[in-house]
Amino acid sequence: MRTMIARGMVIGAVAAGFASGAAAQTPAAPCPCPPAAPAGPWTGSAGFGLALNRGNTDTTNVNLTVDTTYDPKTNNVWKLQALYLRGETGGAATVDRFLLQTRYERSLTTRTYAFAQLQFLEDKFKEIDYLWAPSIGAGYKLIDTAVTKLSADAGIGVKRQKDTGTSAATSPVVTAGDKLEHKLTDTATVTQAFTALWNVKDFGDAVYTFGAGIAATITAHTQLKVELQDTYAKRPAWMLLDANDVALLTTVVYKF
Repeated sequence: MRTMIARGMVIGAVAAGFASGAAAQTPAAPCPCPPAAPAGPWTGSAGFGLALNRGNTDTTNVNLTVDTTYDPKTNNVWKLQALYLRGETGGAATVDRFLLQTRYERSLTTRTYAFAQLQFLEDKFKEIDYLWAPSIGAGYKLIDTAVTKLSADAGIGVKRQKDTGTSAATSPVVTAGDKLEHKLTDTATVTQAFTALWNVKDFGDAVYTFGAGIAATITAHTQLKVELQDTYAKRPAWMLLDANDVALLTTVVYKF
């Protein structure tokens, strides 16, 4: 439980720091001041989910999420995403996973963009003590309308990874990913996101993440979201670990 609380504090602190840093960069409006924009440059959401079972078996599952964007309506966009999953059965941990991604995007044309990002993964049950992966690349907006947004990108970088019982190692990597958001109605939205990280020295050493969900509006600032999260870490053959972990999350989300 202490670990769960600590992770929650880390996610909250990172989101708060990211927001204050982005806000500090907002330029002052020239005078005479133009009409106020309908929405500020800083948008995002924070979510919390809890599932309890008490009886013959006691289980506790908690998930914490942060998804934020700083878009001053110029050519530059900052994004941050974080997810923490913690599960216990009979007092023993069964899931302990933390994912974090920060990204800077710069528009090159109305459809293309360049990006620089930093990814982090810690997964106790995949014996990943930590995995840091900075990378750069380019992407293309396949669909960019008020109803549907779909983009895909690819890049190159390096990763620094330490597995339990081994020394940390650095390797070149290639990345790929896509992101979809589609409004079914004014109150319902479906989302999908995929990322892949391949070790150039051994493409059998790869990490894939996939998420798909649907969110329904409760109030002007809250949503109920159901999401499928899949983390697939293909490791060297000598590591006899299950490659796939799937989680179904139900989260109450606050939008700001």
